[in-house]
Amino acid sequence: MSNKALRGPTVWIVSGPSGSGKTTLCAALLQDPFWKKRLLRSVSVTTRPLRPQEKQGRDYTHISEAAFLGQLKKKALLEHEKIFGAYYGTPRAVLARAARQKKDVLLCIDVKGAQTVRRRLGCMRVVSIFVVTPRIQALKRRLCRRSTEGKKDIEKRLKRVKIELSHMGQYDYIVVNDVFDEALNQMKAILTAKLCEGKNVLRTIGTSYR
Repeated sequence: MSNKALRGPTVWIVSGPSGSGKTTLCAALLQDPFWKKRLLRSVSVTTRPLRPQEKQGRDYTHISEAAFLGQLKKKALLEHEKIFGAYYGTPRAVLARAARQKKDVLLCIDVKGAQTVRRRLGCMRVVSIFVVTPRIQALKRRLCRRSTEGKKDIEKRLKRVKIELSHMGQYDYIVVNDVFDEALNQMKAILTAKLCEGKNVLRTIGTSYR
C-alpha cells in the first residue's frame, strides 16, 4: 500500500436515532485525555434555532438559511441534510484542519449524511459506529422527555427512528447504549483497535521504518 493512500485523517462517524445517547457518548469520548489529543470534533452548521442548553459553536453553529445555501453553492459542505424543515451540514474545512493538527475527525451525523461521507471519502478513510438502545421503548421514553413540541413532534421523530434503524446494518460497529459507562468503553475499544491496525500505524509513522 502506498504512503500516499494512507495520508489524511480517518473520519469516525457516529450515528443513531434521537435519544440513543450518541451525542453524549461523543462528548464523553472527547473528555478522555487520550482521545482528546487525537480527535477533532466537527461542529455541524444548522439553520434551526439553538436549544436552551446548546451553545453556539460548541454544539452547533447556527447560520441563516441564505448563508447555508451559500455554503452549498460554494461546495463548502462535505454533506448536508434537511430534517424537519431545518438544514444541517458538515463543513468540508474540518478535514484540512484535522490534517494540519495531525488528528482524526469525529462526526456525529445522521444516516443519510453518513452515506454521503462514505461515498465521497471512501471506505479507506471512514469508520462508522451506530449507537442504539437495547429496546425501542427506551428511545420512546427519551424522546418524550426531551420533546418541546408535543405529541406531533414525538410521532414525527419516532417515524424517523424506524428509518434510521433500517440503516443499522450498513455500519462497521454497533454499540448498544444500555449502561452508559459500558457503551463508552465499547466505543473506546473500537477506536483503540482501529488505531492499532497496520494501515493506521503506517499512516502515523510514515516511511521512518523503510
